[in-house]
Amino acid sequence: MYRSRMIAEGLTAFRVVIEETDLMVFANDDYGQYVTERVRFYRDQLKAIRNPLFFSSLVPIEDDPAFPPMVRHMIRAAQACGVGPMAAVAGAISEYVGRDLLKLSREVIIENGGDIFLRTHKARTIGIYAGDSPLSNRLSLFVLPEETPLGICTSSGTVGHSLSFGKADAVVALSEDTLLADAAATAIANRVRSKDDIESEIETAQKIRGILGLAIIIGKHLGLWGQIRLSRDPNDKV
Repeated sequence: MYRSRMIAEGLTAFRVVIEETDLMVFANDDYGQYVTERVRFYRDQLKAIRNPLFFSSLVPIEDDPAFPPMVRHMIRAAQACGVGPMAAVAGAISEYVGRDLLKLSREVIIENGGDIFLRTHKARTIGIYAGDSPLSNRLSLFVLPEETPLGICTSSGTVGHSLSFGKADAVVALSEDTLLADAAATAIANRVRSKDDIESEIETAQKIRGILGLAIIIGKHLGLWGQIRLSRDPNDKV
């Protein structure tokens, strides 16, 4: 399990699990009760939605001014990437809970099923888990504090239970908007079926306004673009 490798020097680690939401959190102290309250708050917003297309659609849906801000944010991020709004749900919980937690903690790292919201005051390395790929756990992203807050989201066609139509072992997208990174990683992972798709999907990512970088791993093949700084021997893995 990739979480067994997660370490954040100088921060307190705690886990919050509520129904389908499973967060690994690193902060300046154990704020488990507060994070639990905020997760419930945002999950209640999702449960209140009565439009079934919001949960089932695999393509963008229309925005609704009556929806709460996080829900509308999910819809906009999904529209930008050509997917349904639930493609951004993990990133949404990570970012919205993470930004709330910044009111109490100077540094926050929240990982939610491979989707990370990060605000740090020291350089960190973020390990890339890519299933059975020979590159899995051998590469890490190196992130400078001035690059945060940052969303780092991973989608896979071979790892986990999330719906994917592709065969990528890992697609990692970076954005200041964690929801956008989540939606982009999902959309691109859906279309990567062989190494021959790497170049065209990097070109696709370059056209999504707000995406800062992309990594695609499929088998032994790796494609990189943008704000991606790799570390091969990290001492601090998140």
